[in-house]
Amino acid sequence: MVQLLGCRRANRLSLREGAEMATENPAAVADTEELTVRRTIRIAAPREKVWAAVTEPAHISRWFAATVLDPQGDGSITFEGYGTVPLRVAAIDPQDSVTYLWNNDDNLGVHPAEVDEASATRFTFTLADDQDGTRLTVVESGFGATSDPAANVQSHRQGWTDELDKLVALLEDGVELAGARA
Repeated sequence: MVQLLGCRRANRLSLREGAEMATENPAAVADTEELTVRRTIRIAAPREKVWAAVTEPAHISRWFAATVLDPQGDGSITFEGYGTVPLRVAAIDPQDSVTYLWNNDDNLGVHPAEVDEASATRFTFTLADDQDGTRLTVVESGFGATSDPAANVQSHRQGWTDELDKLVALLEDGVELAGARA
């Protein structure tokens, strides 16, 4: 089994006391017409390091919540106090992009045991070289199939803002996150 991590909405983890963010990046943006969330950040780290952080379980576990994936890419993310969310790796273009499906509908309170593609949202991490660092973009879509599209878009917007700030802190400053699970 492989471990990965997912985006946490409720009871978000915080950076350790006294930790400062290195590179400041704009917050995630919600498009309420297209029902998407997008965030592009710059990380002062090589592309290979960022790629590992969004695809390799040992690295992902340092900034997200514990998740298990089988060799075929199906699994789940378990958030303390929130429950288990099914997850699937949908596509990988090595060093460039990775796409995941998940049923992380914040308003349901109960999630299916396996990814239900009819109600899943899709999030894609895309990497690009950016001077002496890496530009990472996440786009999450498919909210129209959730129980409350507008509320889920806003919740996930805040989630991506918080979680990717943690990724920047980890990769630029080595800041481990309180509560992250390996």
